[in-house]
Amino acid sequence: MLSWPNFLSQFFNGLALGALLALISSGLTIIYGTLGVLNLAHGAMFMLGGYAGFVVFQATGSFALAVLGGSLFMVVVGVVVERVIIRHFYSRPDEDQILVTFGIGIVLVELVRLGFGSNSIQIPPPSWAMGVTSLGFLIYPTYRIVVLGIAAVALLALYLVLYRTRLGLIVRAGIEDSGMVDILGINVNQVFMLVFGIGAMAAGFAGIINAPVVALTPDSGDTILVETFVVVVIGGVGSFPGAVLGGLISGEILSLTSMVNPSYSEVMLFAVMTLVLMLRPQGLLGQRGRA
Repeated sequence: MLSWPNFLSQFFNGLALGALLALISSGLTIIYGTLGVLNLAHGAMFMLGGYAGFVVFQATGSFALAVLGGSLFMVVVGVVVERVIIRHFYSRPDEDQILVTFGIGIVLVELVRLGFGSNSIQIPPPSWAMGVTSLGFLIYPTYRIVVLGIAAVALLALYLVLYRTRLGLIVRAGIEDSGMVDILGINVNQVFMLVFGIGAMAAGFAGIINAPVVALTPDSGDTILVETFVVVVIGGVGSFPGAVLGGLISGEILSLTSMVNPSYSEVMLFAVMTLVLMLRPQGLLGQRGRA
């Protein structure tokens, strides 16, 4: 039933989902923009981060340590995957990169299924974030507000890394011309390793903070992966601001459409993506030649 309170609730749901999609998509667009690798294992890394956080939470009982420990674990996973596998595919055809990252995703999913089974599990939110909060015009679940805040802080941290540090300068230069960065004497391979680790951490971090909202399953990264690619296409390949804008737009589309008819939410998302591709193929904030 359509009503003003329902609209506000769905609008805030869209903001929380959009911030989450923006966080995941930022990792994907940084990896593709810098390394030129279309990482089809990104959804599996989102899922794996959630399970890593669950393991830390089971051991410590602390949600904060679960977020920290799971994120650090995903950095290590990203670095190992890049050094052991991805590094050998930079000069290979695009279809080889797609196949190998798709295979990595399948391996990660099946390893998790082997270790934890197929039943869903959930990390409870911290005690101080349980219940609901009155916003004056709306009573809303407290933890969803926390998710929105955490995702916003994480996106701000990524922005500062990309636009206020030497590593960020190199990454943005690598997006434009990785060959020139190499000529300038910068160790591109080391930068690529760090970029892949940061991208994996962004996905895993999002998976951990989303675990109290949506239960974890080994296949939970599949839908997120598809939605993340749509976000990148809408926002613009290789554009961090585009990932944020695309994530917020996509989150609102999915949430507000669900208010009318949930079965059409993803249909509407793909319809908007198609419209963007027709009118602005490089995405809303992308540059020509990056798509």
